[in-house]
Amino acid sequence: MFDIDIAELAKRAGLRASTLRFYEEKGLIASTGRRGLKRLFAPDTTERLSLIALGRASGFSLDEIAGMLDGPDIDRDRLRAKAADLDRKIEQLTRMRDGLRHAADCGRPTLMGCPHFLRIVKVAGARRRYRAEAV
Repeated sequence: MFDIDIAELAKRAGLRASTLRFYEEKGLIASTGRRGLKRLFAPDTTERLSLIALGRASGFSLDEIAGMLDGPDIDRDRLRAKAADLDRKIEQLTRMRDGLRHAADCGRPTLMGCPHFLRIVKVAGARRRYRAEAV
């Protein structure tokens, strides 16, 4: 199969050419040469870009993704750690969603009169203060 130019790769991947140049600069993808002024890429670069997109959607930084794609296989311990991190975020988001639903459906005349809502506010404030002190 023939190499594709940067414009075609950008179109296939749904990315801007500037993003592809940035990814190349970061070592995430590599061009195979040039045709005139346009960079050329192997057709399987689209698969690598899909892996990068999956990593970004999972919360990995570009540097973390580059580190995992450098070796012969992806670091499975890093994947497990990220999955555990996502589990914690899902639990937190689930609690926030449930709190918002309670606030929306609460029969009290005002939310500040709802003991359950006040507990949510208190916990959120304590977390914010804890994070601020940790920094």
